[in-house]
Amino acid sequence: MSFNHRDEHVDENMLLIQANLDDMNPEWVSYIMDKLFEAGANDVYVVPIIMKKGRPGIMLNVLVEDGRLSDIEGIIFSETTTLGIRYLHASCHRLAREFERVDTQWGTMTVKVGYHRGKLVQFAPEFKECEQIAKEYQVPLKLVYEEVRASFRLQKIKNASS
Repeated sequence: MSFNHRDEHVDENMLLIQANLDDMNPEWVSYIMDKLFEAGANDVYVVPIIMKKGRPGIMLNVLVEDGRLSDIEGIIFSETTTLGIRYLHASCHRLAREFERVDTQWGTMTVKVGYHRGKLVQFAPEFKECEQIAKEYQVPLKLVYEEVRASFRLQKIKNASS
């Protein structure tokens, strides 16, 4: 899939692949998710479900470009206990994205910013940076997030009034 993250766009020819797992060790999930991302999955998530006869289970969901189906199928069938996979055709609307830098008391940090039709509609601090700062300075992660978000808002207000 070739696109510029800075451009808002719709990805056609996507598949949402689902597998219900009721007899698999849940500790395996993060390993399987990592393998799916390495194979080109755009998104991977699990949902707790109740299956027939009241058995607890997990629904594995993988969003992927249809051309990568074979690799993803191979991982799901070899790494999970599922006996079947569902395929749902999907299109994904992706916001234009940019990474902006913002000054905080801990130094300059990154904020991922999303634009819809050219208007800023989403922004979030980069998790790994915030996690690193929280550990390094021994402050709550939520405090780091709040500061980065507040600094970003203030920077936007200053830039708008300049």
